[in-house]
Amino acid sequence: MNVKKRQMLIVLLTALLLAGFQAPAHGEATGVRATWVWQTEFIADRGEQLIAFAKDEGINLIYLQIQRQLPKPMYEHFIQQAHENGIAVHALGGDPRWALAEYRNDMLDFADWVTSYNREAAARFDGIHLDIEPYVLDQWEDQHPSIIESWQRNLTAFLNTISDAGLETGIDIPFWFDSFTLADGTGLNESLMNDFDHVTVMAYRNQLDSANGIISLVQSELELASRLGHRVIVAVNTKEMPKEPHTSFYGLGKTYMNQTLLELQHELSSFPSFAGLAIHDYRSWESMPHSEDSGPNQPPDNEAPAPVPDPVPEPAPDPGTGEPVPAPDPIEHAEPIRGTYIWEAEQAVHESQEILEFAREKNLNLLYVRLDLEQPFSAYSSFVRDAAEAGIEVHALGGHPLWALEENRDRMMRLVHYVKDYNRNVDSLSRFHGIHLDIEPYVLPGWSSHTPDIISQWTSNIDAFVREMRRDSELKSSMDMAAWLDKHAVPGENLSLAKWMISRMDHVSVMAFRDTAEGSNGIVSIAREEIAYADELGKPILLSVEMKESHEGNHITFYEEGAAYMEEELAKLPGLLQHSSSYSGIVVHAYDYWKNARP
Repeated sequence: MNVKKRQMLIVLLTALLLAGFQAPAHGEATGVRATWVWQTEFIADRGEQLIAFAKDEGINLIYLQIQRQLPKPMYEHFIQQAHENGIAVHALGGDPRWALAEYRNDMLDFADWVTSYNREAAARFDGIHLDIEPYVLDQWEDQHPSIIESWQRNLTAFLNTISDAGLETGIDIPFWFDSFTLADGTGLNESLMNDFDHVTVMAYRNQLDSANGIISLVQSELELASRLGHRVIVAVNTKEMPKEPHTSFYGLGKTYMNQTLLELQHELSSFPSFAGLAIHDYRSWESMPHSEDSGPNQPPDNEAPAPVPDPVPEPAPDPGTGEPVPAPDPIEHAEPIRGTYIWEAEQAVHESQEILEFAREKNLNLLYVRLDLEQPFSAYSSFVRDAAEAGIEVHALGGHPLWALEENRDRMMRLVHYVKDYNRNVDSLSRFHGIHLDIEPYVLPGWSSHTPDIISQWTSNIDAFVREMRRDSELKSSMDMAAWLDKHAVPGENLSLAKWMISRMDHVSVMAFRDTAEGSNGIVSIAREEIAYADELGKPILLSVEMKESHEGNHITFYEEGAAYMEEELAKLPGLLQHSSSYSGIVVHAYDYWKNARP
């Protein structure tokens, strides 16, 4: 990257911005949150309304369009206000014609204006950002190879002009630029990533997980940027799009969008290239209602975060009647427990035999399986039955950081009610044996500043979960638990949060993510407190290990060493824990990574 040293006046702001450009580590929710301001007149009053909005929405980067006829003190006053509130400002410019040779000087004039301003002003721009969309030109379809060539030359001239200005450089690109290859064999998106300090990928969709959802659209760009060591900001849209409503959150409300973006940030945080999110644009975003409009562009229920339980897909008894949930047949299996996670819900439906073959090969007797609650019960019954016949317990898997908040308790209960009603409607061999939660609220933006409150809500939700599980069923309750939860106390009680969680659950899986069994920083060592609590309480405890590539350090995962080495280390655990009455086995995270692991 060609980031230059900032002027001393804005050193503090620079540190803030660059910290945002670091890939969020597991358990963090840091990053860029940007927006475009195309109507420069919004800064006329020093941008007080804009700044207030930015503070409310957590914006720390503004792309501000430049109107050169406005007096420079207007920009200076606004930038000073932004900096005082921890917000970086990048000068924004662009025109589709800037890709053409005959309009190169227009782009260079923009660069000259910004660099000249920064030389003279006390409050300077932190960066410069381009929005050039040559694919809207009439001649693009027939002449795009020559347009791309002239665009590349124009960009080179532009970057040379600002090379000594100490400006962060960025550019907007559509997600489909990977379909264009330059003369030297480089992809157009790769070329732009190499030229600019960051790219902002316009992934304009209002759904996360569908085949045409945001995650699917940006995955290849994030993977490419991760390999190149570059940064990507993922952008969504709030403008009204009457002919393409699926490309915008318009009409869906801020609440839905914010929940979706929180899920998106969590899902993308494993990519080292992921730098944050951008919302297009300020004027449309600011005017959005909080709740959804009843319009035709609302995503289907299975694509949207569900604030309340939806009806189950097949007729079933009312979960509030208290009708007993029949127990599953007991399964005889060898000890200790060996399990894994199936995170892709469709795999249990469409790849059940491949999963079971893998489970037999690895001698597994426990599967945590994420469910799609829109599926009919028949979608899972044969898989669960086949697993039981192979000596494998299947526990329904669900969870999200937001499930720690009381306002989202119904989303957790929807899973409980689905599993209960499923078990009421299938034969005894096809029933789930339990429900396993993976809730990691420490990735929520407010965790560090509101830890006691979030823990209080989380424990309240867990209590409600356990009560509902036990009210009319013999389903086993379990959860994943970070190995450092013993460092936190339950508000109002002189009790470790880890011990509290273990006391509530039928078993816990401690995320002891290390790649050695022994040693001061090994699997056994980091789970020592939890194992002691489980021994004291008489509760089974599993140790969960990681096979996914991790950017928190090679010691976190077995990804580098491979499956055989992992098995050698896991084989040491029974001996190391022979005096523990609670240690019951291991779980490997996760099926997809394990089956593709190095031998």
